[in-house]
Amino acid sequence: MKVVRSSLLRMAAGLAAALASVRAFAQDAPPPAPTPEPAPPPMAAPAAAPSQTSNYFNPSIAVIGNFLGIAGHNPVDNQDSLQLRESELSLQAIVDPYARGDFFISFSNDSVVIEEGYVTFLHLPWDLLVKVGQFKVAFGKINTMHLHTLPWPDEPLPMINLLGTEDGWNDVGISMAKLLPLPGDTFSEATVQVLRGKTEGIFDAPSRGKLAVDAQYRLYRDFGDDNNVELGFSYGQGWNGSTEDARTTLENTHLVYRWKPLQGRPYRSFILRSEYYWSQREQPEGKQNAQGFYVSGDYQLAKRWFTGLRYEFSDHADNASLRDRGEAVTLTFWPSEFSQVRGEFRQRNYANDVNRVKANEGLLQIQFSIGAHGAHPF
Repeated sequence: MKVVRSSLLRMAAGLAAALASVRAFAQDAPPPAPTPEPAPPPMAAPAAAPSQTSNYFNPSIAVIGNFLGIAGHNPVDNQDSLQLRESELSLQAIVDPYARGDFFISFSNDSVVIEEGYVTFLHLPWDLLVKVGQFKVAFGKINTMHLHTLPWPDEPLPMINLLGTEDGWNDVGISMAKLLPLPGDTFSEATVQVLRGKTEGIFDAPSRGKLAVDAQYRLYRDFGDDNNVELGFSYGQGWNGSTEDARTTLENTHLVYRWKPLQGRPYRSFILRSEYYWSQREQPEGKQNAQGFYVSGDYQLAKRWFTGLRYEFSDHADNASLRDRGEAVTLTFWPSEFSQVRGEFRQRNYANDVNRVKANEGLLQIQFSIGAHGAHPF
């Protein structure tokens, strides 16, 4: 027993001596060096600020091409079988905080014209919207639409017969518009325009002071989330140039109904368009009271597919006893929002002084757009 106790005392003394040695070495040794932290990466050079002169003062530029192919027989409107019917160059930009400028230049088969070029003043007393320059007159619905925004590759007969040409009523002048509030969430707008009075096929003012005028009043209202209706009335007058004092008076009523479900059927829609035209033209042979009408419906079949029907008739502005009629069916495919392929079959029955001429034609339209093209009026 004494031997075991003696051994334990020796082991304890040895352990105490070892601990004392470790403690003394720790106090005498220098503290360990801290682990170095990784050096931060070199500061990247700041990006150069965008040049305020590179694109700041440049307008948005876009080009829209409109190719048209025609097959069939039409001795009255005998167009080329293949044509780049129109190339539209648009230049649009903010002029300053108070105005914006828009220019649309049309390159056709045989001419280059300014389709529209105007400045719009946006901040005026009484919330007026004033436009100055050359523009499509606010008469009816499709007269204000550019060729590439039409739902057909051609124009209805009333626009050609009663508004002079397929380009419609386009003139230089001053336009003033104002929103008029109505109860029941109804949109209402009144527009008054004073124009130079020189438009091919309609007006030819014999002197500087004989200006043309136009007035339009239109209403718009939503019915629920899926339906809306637009109704408009237009009136215009000017000198037609057949005599020194001969005038032409134009009237129009248009109706547009749209159905577009917001839920459940995103790729279904329907638009009904209809316009009635009246024309009273004074000329040496006597006053001619002509009328014209079209109605069309366009239905969306799928995400990119649309189909439509159109019926039309129109008297001749200079001979109201002659009336042309026509029907058309269309099928449209949109590969994307920047291109469009449309086919149309139309039948037109033209009147002349001797007999009637029937024309059956197939039309193929291919449109494409490059650049930033601003939105057109709704």
